[in-house]
Amino acid sequence: MPTTMTPVTRTAIPAQERRAVRVAVCAADHLVRAGLHSVLDGRPGIELREDPAAADVVIAVAGTDLRLLPPSRARLIFIADEPKQPELWTAVERGLAVLVPRSEATPERLLRAVADAHAGRGDLPADQLGSLLRGLSRLHEEILAPRELTLSGLSPRETDVLRLLADGLDTAEIARQVAYSERTVKNILHGLLTRFGLRNRTHIVAHALREGLI
Repeated sequence: MPTTMTPVTRTAIPAQERRAVRVAVCAADHLVRAGLHSVLDGRPGIELREDPAAADVVIAVAGTDLRLLPPSRARLIFIADEPKQPELWTAVERGLAVLVPRSEATPERLLRAVADAHAGRGDLPADQLGSLLRGLSRLHEEILAPRELTLSGLSPRETDVLRLLADGLDTAEIARQVAYSERTVKNILHGLLTRFGLRNRTHIVAHALREGLI
């Protein structure tokens, strides 16, 4: 007698059980902030937070002093029509992912921006992207290159030493590989510890890998 197989049913995880995207709103104008809150409040998959440091995504409106945002790994959505380059650079330093012109800041566009930012998808208007790239080129030519630094903030020899350290080499082995003295290698590592506020060599490697420096 043939045996019948009962098909296995896969149970999908209900949407409400998935972790919501934590979103904080920063706007100098209280009415604008309240309006953005009303757009996002109660939306499935979004959880509003008061503290930007506790958010996955921060929405900031032009006129907000971005320098006052607390350090965090949150991705930034910036709502502005024509941000000046210093403002754009500050936004980049604060984790800019999506730039939304004010005229396009509809509820649907904002929800899409939150989804894009949370997923790590960048979205900049072409003119602002061009301005940003020109600024990066000028930064490299006028500031980084004269100091033998790359856009990562590391010099080529710092990058070489970090990669060898990540491969498990000790000071003497690194010195032989890069043809430096052991003292020079120790000075390079000490400089990195000091510059990034790190504790030890393991912390240096973890920081470099996490930040994509090597």
